[in-house]
Amino acid sequence: MQEWHDLVAKIKHARPELTIGLVGKYVELHDAYLSVAESLNHAGWFHDVDVRIKWINSEALEKMAEVEVLEDVAGIVVPGGFGHRGIEGKIKAVSFARRKQIPYLGLCLGMQVAVIEFARNVMGLNGANSSEFDPQAANPVIDLMPTQRHLSDKGGTMRLGNWVCCLTPGTRTYQAYGEPIVFERHRHRYEFNNEYRKRMETHGLIISGRSADNSLVEIIELTNHPWFVATQFHPEFKSRPTRPHPLFRDFIGACVCNVQQRNAADTSVAYEFTPNSFLQKTGEK
Repeated sequence: MQEWHDLVAKIKHARPELTIGLVGKYVELHDAYLSVAESLNHAGWFHDVDVRIKWINSEALEKMAEVEVLEDVAGIVVPGGFGHRGIEGKIKAVSFARRKQIPYLGLCLGMQVAVIEFARNVMGLNGANSSEFDPQAANPVIDLMPTQRHLSDKGGTMRLGNWVCCLTPGTRTYQAYGEPIVFERHRHRYEFNNEYRKRMETHGLIISGRSADNSLVEIIELTNHPWFVATQFHPEFKSRPTRPHPLFRDFIGACVCNVQQRNAADTSVAYEFTPNSFLQKTGEK
């Protein structure tokens, strides 16, 4: 029981607060992202910070300036989901994280929108999209898995359950897990379109995780960024209070480092890392 006693003691004492922006379209019902929220808490306890989630409606974000909504967050998470509603807001959040060097963690759909944003804004591919959202997309960088194209009865025919993932040495993902092969849980029907794989890699996108037969892209990263990782699977399903998932753990670690470096580099910084929270120098939260 000692590890649980230690965890409870850690949770009870005061610690800095870290604000993480969670960008989704079901945010009015927080339980829709319960596993993600708990995984962020687990990682926060590991780094001795309290994670405060800023719930951001991706549909509302489509009509707003990103800086107004995201300027105060230490990191951005885009979780899973289905359908086209709110997708452009998620893409705006990804773009903000990439351009402003804010740590980013994408989960399932969060990886797909990251690929779309990269194709549009880094590679300049007009009409880059997922065929789920636009069946006539000029550049369907996300497309139906080959095994799904001839299915008429959908039901439980998605890629489900625990699947092997082979990691690329030297990547942030490999560093997080510390081993070459992992098993992660999936729930999706659309995938990274392999027709664009080589072109994206030449523009700086790293394929850091692949299926055992190398036919499916499982994890992507970006070069020249503090921490930008997105997975096709759902790592939140495997996080535990005393064993935070490696990707959530390292994401929160990157968020803490990012804030500390921001404060150290800018004497006029608007936030200080204090025992209670990120506080503006005026004293306002």
